[in-house]
Amino acid sequence: MNILMLHGINHNMFGKRDPLQYGTVTLADIDQQLHDLGHELGVAVTSFQTNCEGAMCDRIHQGYADGVDAVLINAGAWTHYSYGIRDALAILTVPIVEVHMSNIHAREVFRHTSVFADIVKGQIAGFGVDSYLLALRAAVSAAKTLQKT
Repeated sequence: MNILMLHGINHNMFGKRDPLQYGTVTLADIDQQLHDLGHELGVAVTSFQTNCEGAMCDRIHQGYADGVDAVLINAGAWTHYSYGIRDALAILTVPIVEVHMSNIHAREVFRHTSVFADIVKGQIAGFGVDSYLLALRAAVSAAKTLQKT
């Protein structure tokens, strides 16, 4: 089983950016934990990060072409306004899990809305790096269920 982890805008700055909100964990730390858990679960996790919206859409299209089994996405601020990324995600026929380190519903009002909400299997937010690990477990479970049908 192949899982695609998509990291959005500014995530390359995890560990430096607003440590009170996001902690000191780096993107490399997150990816390593995902890969380690993936190994335990018997799945491969491929991670991708970009600050370019078009590149994110291209990677989603590539995931479709590659036949990934599930997608995890933390699109950062794009979550709240990128209909381009939303439309790219809507092409997928596999489980998509939206992930956020912080609780987006306890933050600024503009962060309360996700333009992806109606097309994702679920959302996990507010647990720091554990949000990613919970999302991976949920995505693998949903993909296995989908494969049985």
